[in-house]
Order: sequence, then structure tokens, then C-alpha cells
Amino acid sequence: MSQKTAKKKAVARNDISKFSWTIKEMKRNWAAYLMVAPYMLIFTCFTVIPVLLSIIISFTDFNMLEMPNLVYLDNYIRLFLDDDIFLLAAKNTLIFAAIVGPVSYIMAFMIAWFINELPPKIRAIVTLIFYAPSISGQVYLIWATLFSSDSYGWANAWLLELGIVTTPINFFQDANYVMPLCIVVALWTSLGTSFLSFIAGLQGVDRALFEAGAVDGIKNRWQELWYIVLPSMKPQLMFGAVMAITSSFGFGGIVTALCGFPSVDYAAHTIVHHLEDYGSMRFEIGYSSTIAVVLFVVMIGANMLVKKIISKVGE
Repeated sequence: MSQKTAKKKAVARNDISKFSWTIKEMKRNWAAYLMVAPYMLIFTCFTVIPVLLSIIISFTDFNMLEMPNLVYLDNYIRLFLDDDIFLLAAKNTLIFAAIVGPVSYIMAFMIAWFINELPPKIRAIVTLIFYAPSISGQVYLIWATLFSSDSYGWANAWLLELGIVTTPINFFQDANYVMPLCIVVALWTSLGTSFLSFIAGLQGVDRALFEAGAVDGIKNRWQELWYIVLPSMKPQLMFGAVMAITSSFGFGGIVTALCGFPSVDYAAHTIVHHLEDYGSMRFEIGYSSTIAVVLFVVMIGANMLVKKIISKVGE
């Protein structure tokens, strides 16, 4: 028997043993699996199945009125070679994600680290102050008022008063200002669930590790952060990274609320906007599914990259 055949049989036996072990564990912990069954059912129906259907439909010309026809890779070829607006949207999305994702992630952790050092009562108040913008339903009204296009907008009023400008600036209808302002608003509202998970992770770090670290030669807070704190809260770091990636790639709501749809000269047009345009307005479901699949692949790739980076924390 050749070495290659022996290796295949060994792998097959290993797979069978893993499958048998999984079945035994499921039988032994049947109550736990019964408890999570409703969630798994909902997750499968509303997440897994729609994703699989989107992948299948992306190879068709489905328009919700006629039976879909198989077009193979035509949608993907059209998307990358003939759709200039998509290329612009992809560029805007990557710029936004490259800035907002890492900055919001680091900012959320650093603020959580600072808050963790405060007394408990003060910590609760400060946490609420920082977390409030992310849950406020009318948060965009503040920025719309601040950068209003007439002299009643605070920014224009100050600029006119100081003599910097002679006429009010229409900030959200000027292609030079749209993207920077949307990035600032996104950062201001980014301290959400991941921020709370960081605080919880910091609260859960075993204090005995700091004493052991001092014995092993850790001399300052930055070494404590790298060798003790971060390795102890890798699950929270990964969760925060996933949330940051998801929000940074799906920031279309900010632009629509502030700049309308589409934004002026497509200055802040994103992949999410392009998806909404073809899916909800033109009803080209096959083409919009192609856009969704591309966005899904990019987000999965970003998550895998972040996972690899976080795995090296503390080394």
C-alpha cells in the first residue's frame, strides 16, 4: 500500500472518529442543543439560506417579475468592467472602511481602557456619556444643524462671524466636504456594542496576572497592556473587530441621512448604496445579488485578516 493511500485512510478514520465524537457529545448534551435550536433555526432561515440564495441568484438575471435565466458570470463581468459607479462606490467604501474601521476600533479600546481606571460610580456615568451617541435615534439632527447650509448653521455662523467666508457653505452638497464629514459622524457614533464589550473584557482580567507579570519583569502599563490585558480579552477583541468591520463597510445610512441619495457627484456613494439602488429601486435582483456577494466576500476576507492579526497579540 502506497504512502499516499495510507494517508487518505488515516484522514478518513480521523473524520469518522470526529463525527462519532460529535454525535456522542450531542446525545450527552441534548438539553443544551435543544435550548439553542430556536436560535439556530432562525439564524439558518434568515441568514444562511438568504446568503446561499444570493450566491445562486447572482448568476441569473432575476427581476422579480419573470423567471430567472442563467447568465453565468455576466453579472460579475458587468460589475467590474462596465459599471463605473460601482468602481467609484468600491473606492469610497474602502477609503471609509480603512479610516473608520481601525480608528473607531482603537478609539473604542483606548477610551474603554481609560474608563476602566475610574471609580465604579463615575465609570457608569462616563460610559453612558460615550455610549449615548450610538443609540440616539436623532443623532444626525445635531450634525445637520451644525453644518446647515444657511447662516443659521453653527459652522457657517462662526465662519461668517470670523470673516473666513462671505457666503454660507452648503457642506452636505459640496463634494469636497461630504466624505470627511461623514467619516467624522461615523467615528462619533462608533462607540457602540464593541465599546461595551471592551469594558466588560477589561473588568474580567484576572488581577493576579498583574502580580505575576511584575515578578516576571513587566515594568510599565504598556507592557501590562500588551502581555497581560490584550491576551486575556482576545474574545472581546475579536468581537469588537467584527462589529467595527461590519459597521465600517455598511455605513450607507449615515450618508443617506445627511446627504440624501445619491450624494452629490457620488462623492460618498458606497457599495451599500449601489446595492440599494439596484435591489430596492430598479429591482434588478440578479445584479444586486452580485453586488451583495462581492461585499460579503470582502467582509469575510477582512474578518479573516483581523483574526490572524489578533491571534498574534501578546507574542
